[in-house]
Amino acid sequence: MPELPDVAVYIESLEARIVGHRLERILLKNPFLLRTAEPPLQSCEGHAVSKLRRLGKRIAIGFDNDVWLVIHLMIAGRLHWYEAGHRGKIRGPLLQLDFDNGALTLTEAGTKRRASLHVVAGEAQLEEHDRGGLEVLGVEPAVFRGRMSERNHTLKRALTDPTILSGIGNAYSDEILHRARLSPMIQTKQLDDDEWRRLYDAVQEVLTEWIERLRAEATRGFPEKVTAFRKDMAVHGKFGEPCPVCGTAVQRIRYAENETNYCPRCQTGGKLLADRALSRLLKDDWPRTIDALENAKRRT
Repeated sequence: MPELPDVAVYIESLEARIVGHRLERILLKNPFLLRTAEPPLQSCEGHAVSKLRRLGKRIAIGFDNDVWLVIHLMIAGRLHWYEAGHRGKIRGPLLQLDFDNGALTLTEAGTKRRASLHVVAGEAQLEEHDRGGLEVLGVEPAVFRGRMSERNHTLKRALTDPTILSGIGNAYSDEILHRARLSPMIQTKQLDDDEWRRLYDAVQEVLTEWIERLRAEATRGFPEKVTAFRKDMAVHGKFGEPCPVCGTAVQRIRYAENETNYCPRCQTGGKLLADRALSRLLKDDWPRTIDALENAKRRT
């Protein structure tokens, strides 16, 4: 799912292309994408884009008649831009927005349709799509700590809860926790002052670094390679690969359709976090530490 760095760069790229330009036609290719009835989708046609805004992981496109299109890409949704006069193939979109200078399309991989489009009128309706999470970049450390401490959660859950922090999901939370050298399962009430400082610094550093990386990629064109799995990430999506800091094999915890990746030496003091399904299956044979796991592998 595109997260804060990806969405921020999407918005920057869109600002350079569609702000001030008139939306001439909307083609809704899949009616299940649209989740609202009023105002009608066509109320944007004939109007110019006046501004864009990020609401967590959502992209809001505002028009000069105070109507907004709010797009949530979810896991597999992606945006594409085609300049006016494009003659090549356009991959089949769920939505196509034809501007006076080009076309913006939304596609979604796979068969599950989770991406959504809402049409809203005015700031009040727009704010209903803001989950209330804190915008973390540049916030004071005390404000960050205060928001994260309001409820006692594991760090993984607190970082990815959109009512606590805005725009952080599964991928960047893994990277943040690895940078901070903190277990994803430690609870917020257990952190000491030094651990809070490391967590705050990691949030600022990781998000800023990835925005800069993605921004540099986007200078070559519209961001087309938006993915949760990037080769330069330290642990996310790297199960079994060596940690770039200590060389230990990256481990994972799987749950539902997500997984948490971490380094047991850098983050958990050598302890293996229990994968519920696998640890239940293996019971007493489940290795408790990375040393036990590595020794077992050597014996086989």
